[in-house]
Amino acid sequence: MHLAIGTLERERIPAMVRAFQHIRWDKPAHLFESYLAEQEDGRRVVLVALADTRFAGYLTVAWKPDYPPFRRRAVPEIQDFNVLPDYRRQGIGTRLMDEAEAIVATRSPVVGIGVGVYAAYGPAQRLYVRRGYVPDGRGLASHQRSVLPGDEVLVDDGLVLYLIKELRPDAEGA
Repeated sequence: MHLAIGTLERERIPAMVRAFQHIRWDKPAHLFESYLAEQEDGRRVVLVALADTRFAGYLTVAWKPDYPPFRRRAVPEIQDFNVLPDYRRQGIGTRLMDEAEAIVATRSPVVGIGVGVYAAYGPAQRLYVRRGYVPDGRGLASHQRSVLPGDEVLVDDGLVLYLIKELRPDAEGA
């Protein structure tokens, strides 16, 4: 398999939408169009993986994320990381992460990522730990807001643990 990683291009959007429709995931064209607009104005980088010219996955790097602790400390965040099921466990996610971390390292000594806390996120949790990510020390967050003792929250995709990774020796953490 030949794997190519590049930035999002408008002509790739229809194939991406079809790929997610095929697996019944809600990733409409307007999502990728908004990512492309943010990439064009420098607010985000969108990396796309092609396996033998077929769309296999993507992730984004938000330079000013919504999560307040990352935003306050100018910690870029890897977001919306997806590898299609047929392409998992082939090194594609690792290559996407390698490229994202290299891009972030040109601008920041630290990168952040949020990971869901229910079982479907188990493989991602394990990948991030193996790559050197550690909790940011602020506990769980629900839709970018800290969960406090006694709070009742819905366990959904918005309930996450935020992690950080030092990319350079001068990193100060989040």
